[in-house]
Amino acid sequence: METRWDGCRIDRRQLFRAALALGLVGSLPTAQAAPRVQSKARIIILGGGAAGLATASRLMQRLDGASITLVDARKAHYYQPGFTLVAAGLKSADYTVSETQDYLPNGVAWRTAAAAEIDPIARKVGLSDGSSLPYDFLVVAVGLRLDYEAIEGMSPDLIGQNGIGSVYGGPEAAAATWRAMSVFADQGGVGLFGRPATEMKCAGAPLKYAFITDDYLRRRGNRGRAKLIYAAQNTTLFSVPIVSEKVRMLFGDRDVTVAYNHVISALDPVKKIATYTTPAGRVEMGFDFINVVPPIRPPDVVRKSPLAWQSGPFAADGWMEVDMASLRHKRFPEIFGVGDIAGVPKGKTAASVKWQAPVMVDHLIASITGGTSTSAYNGYTSCPLITRLGRAMLVEFDYNNNLVPSFPGVIAPLEELWVTWVMKEIALKPTYLAMLRGQA
Repeated sequence: METRWDGCRIDRRQLFRAALALGLVGSLPTAQAAPRVQSKARIIILGGGAAGLATASRLMQRLDGASITLVDARKAHYYQPGFTLVAAGLKSADYTVSETQDYLPNGVAWRTAAAAEIDPIARKVGLSDGSSLPYDFLVVAVGLRLDYEAIEGMSPDLIGQNGIGSVYGGPEAAAATWRAMSVFADQGGVGLFGRPATEMKCAGAPLKYAFITDDYLRRRGNRGRAKLIYAAQNTTLFSVPIVSEKVRMLFGDRDVTVAYNHVISALDPVKKIATYTTPAGRVEMGFDFINVVPPIRPPDVVRKSPLAWQSGPFAADGWMEVDMASLRHKRFPEIFGVGDIAGVPKGKTAASVKWQAPVMVDHLIASITGGTSTSAYNGYTSCPLITRLGRAMLVEFDYNNNLVPSFPGVIAPLEELWVTWVMKEIALKPTYLAMLRGQA
């Protein structure tokens, strides 16, 4: 069977074989076999997203007799790496939606309530239904919060209206963003993109969407009728210098204007004006389309708890204080933070969870057995950075901004490749689902 993409004929069997050769699809090995540990420990996992479910699966593979409870009020599970594909018009919203129950390991109890309060002294968690749960070990995987209200005049209800989009806002918001961007691609005008000055989930996503919008304008013959502006929150486009320079060059090639040190602070949805805070004062820009990325902060259950950083770069917004290698809390050793909530320099991607969860579980098991673990998370973060439909760069890096390619000699870092696009559009989701089950 053949299909066409970007003017080329593609044999789908060849596509599958290419992905299989990279170890991206098909059967994935289960977590490395280790002796199962007998324990009566009470373990609470807060959060049923990627980090919480991956942790639950790995703990069930390692422990016998432990009481493991997952706490999350939301029954739907979102495949968040797919939001960009939905906003690109390549997938429907339901592509990213499944049920948490589908990935919950047998033997793990599920409390469908939200965590309301964490008391690390009494070692208990208060829930939104008024009950509380005691614990011996606590894994915090509550993710993050999109603070749309921090932008004056902005509300999630505006997504899809008056040229306002926001890829991050959820499956339906991503679909509404696609509809708004598609109208813009048909008509042209001014398109605004950017990111906040806070910590960021998948910092490549706003860049991807600028590239995707540029490509649609070109495909529809309207690129000459549009001006694209990317508002960078500081003097760089990406935290890794070599990646930032590559994106700067690509933006120059695609005629995307960069406005450095611009952070969105207000939005007028009627007049279609975005206001930015800059070193020189407030700057207004009119738009026909804008992809809004709001400030990103921890949920209040951590931000307003004793678990938040008390000093340092992560204290202002209240990210969870953890050791960057073990993901163990620095002041409460029976508590661990994994996934987006962890106050570490890198690691707010699904690919990071794949590396974080095994390390964190090793340290938790070592605590149960009275031993130690040498496992260490090195900050691995991965972003398949789409640069046009059918092409992407695989950006992988660590705490020290070193590029750490997974497929040296096969996938060249920072090159726009079709095979990287295959990873993003086709192969990534099976790998992600395997991770939830403790298999990746």
